[in-house]
Amino acid sequence: MSGRAQTAALVVTYHTGPRLIECLYALKADPEISEIVIANNGNPPEVQAWLEGFITGCAGQAKLLRLDNPGFGAAVNRAARETAAERLLVINPDCVIRRGSAGQLAAALEGAAAPAIVGGRIFGIDGREQRGARRNTLTLMAALGLSRWTLENEPPPSGPVAVGAISGAFFLMRRADFEQLGGFDEGYFLHVEDVDLCRRAIEAGGSVIYQPLAGALHYTSTSDVPSAFVQAQKARSLARYFRKFAKGPLERGMVELAVPFIGLALRLRS
Repeated sequence: MSGRAQTAALVVTYHTGPRLIECLYALKADPEISEIVIANNGNPPEVQAWLEGFITGCAGQAKLLRLDNPGFGAAVNRAARETAAERLLVINPDCVIRRGSAGQLAAALEGAAAPAIVGGRIFGIDGREQRGARRNTLTLMAALGLSRWTLENEPPPSGPVAVGAISGAFFLMRRADFEQLGGFDEGYFLHVEDVDLCRRAIEAGGSVIYQPLAGALHYTSTSDVPSAFVQAQKARSLARYFRKFAKGPLERGMVELAVPFIGLALRLRS
């Protein structure tokens, strides 16, 4: 990897299941990825034992952190501090990167206004683009289901395009940009921390880019976590996001009126 910017893959896992194995072997096989940092937020003993064996087999190119489940964003921040790589690839443990995609993300990052975030295409086992990899800026109307937020139903671009937000399941940043933004806001336990990071990048004069030439297969719903818990966390995180970015008393008042209905809107959509 001499002479090239190094890329560390950061993987947060919590009772992920067997898809984690596919995720890690795909990362290990990608020539653009110089290091893998795994944040183990909680897994059964047999998975932890497998992870230890995987680390041993990576000959110093992988690290395993044992954390007490501080949340997704906090775990990514902790993993980022364990590597000196110039670029950080954040990828979900149930995502399998398509070979060469790390390089495509890096190409889109070149020359992008800092702080920059580049996300790739996320697709399911049917090959279709999944919801959330390219989005508009999140608004209250969108959170309540009254306007469009995600863009997967629009014709796909032929190359990198600026968007309002990308998915935290699969994206690349320069380490310097990630540190400039202070990493993820650890006040979010699960969900919306990626949207928050994108908004802060744009408000800092940076860029958020969707790169359709980079891709990852996303299995979804592999974690052994009750759906009711996930929905509650999503509603709580959305409330935090709108309160955080509300400008002026009128907007703050509108947020407080809307917050009780966000959880209901999520339940209706699910």
